[in-house]
Amino acid sequence: MKTLAAFIALLPCALQAATITSAELPRPEGPRHYLLATPQQAAAGKRPLVIVLHGHGASARLALGQERLRAPMQQWLAIADREQVLVIAPDGAKGSDNKQGWNDCRADAPTNPTTDDVGFIGALIDKAVAEHDADPARVYVIGTSNGGGMTYRLGVEMAPRLAAIAAIAALWPANSLCHEPKQALAVMAVHGTADKIAPIAGGEVGHFLLRGRGSAISVEQTLDIWRKVDGLSAAAQETSLPHRGESGDTSARRYVWGGDPKGMQVEFIRVEKGGHTEPSIAHRMQWYADVLLGAQNADFETAEEAWRFFHDKRRN
Repeated sequence: MKTLAAFIALLPCALQAATITSAELPRPEGPRHYLLATPQQAAAGKRPLVIVLHGHGASARLALGQERLRAPMQQWLAIADREQVLVIAPDGAKGSDNKQGWNDCRADAPTNPTTDDVGFIGALIDKAVAEHDADPARVYVIGTSNGGGMTYRLGVEMAPRLAAIAAIAALWPANSLCHEPKQALAVMAVHGTADKIAPIAGGEVGHFLLRGRGSAISVEQTLDIWRKVDGLSAAAQETSLPHRGESGDTSARRYVWGGDPKGMQVEFIRVEKGGHTEPSIAHRMQWYADVLLGAQNADFETAEEAWRFFHDKRRN
């Protein structure tokens, strides 16, 4: 029987749901599909924009909970309605393995598509600003796995247009097509210590069923890149997140560099014994996801933590 706390955690999704529109955007490589989520009762004025990038082999529909599989990122629908946020979930392009993904910075990932995904996301932002009253000072990106790698690329190549980014279960490439970031940007990361697809210590990305995904440096090295460009000291404020029974053997600890939520910050939530999944209280993945991806933590809602991190940050 579900606990009262678990039941309450589900209520925002049941009582609030943004309106989802399917659309296409013409691009040089052909039409690109995306989903746009808007609040049911839209208020007047400009609204924050959050771009949600799915992982390799996934889709925009899966990310926003429109497929049978449970997806923690669908919490953005509740956030959109509650906080008056525009949410765009684009579809990646197909790579050499015929799976949808993103042209992130990995030079040694031959299964990545070769599309101009930076240009695609930039065009989506332009359209949202011009047609849907998106606030150009409050544009945020969150991505999982390959989508997280693409988020890092956007953080490098589109930093002047972004207020903050969040990368889940993603690492900076060991063999990179991109230069390291040169402009400061607020960055949040979430990563499990038992992630066998994107190992927290770095190395080959993927597993025996997922080849051609390149290699990466460690989470600590990845965060150091952003911390240094942000001009933040090496000392972090550390706190443990309250533990819930549904989390089993997993637990979560938060590390924050930079004390001003409105200023430049790097934040890392380290999920002990967590797998290649987004932690979630309300959106628990099916049992076989634990087998394939590792344990899913239930001490926090990933999208809600990202929104807390994004909320007060503005692009100068």
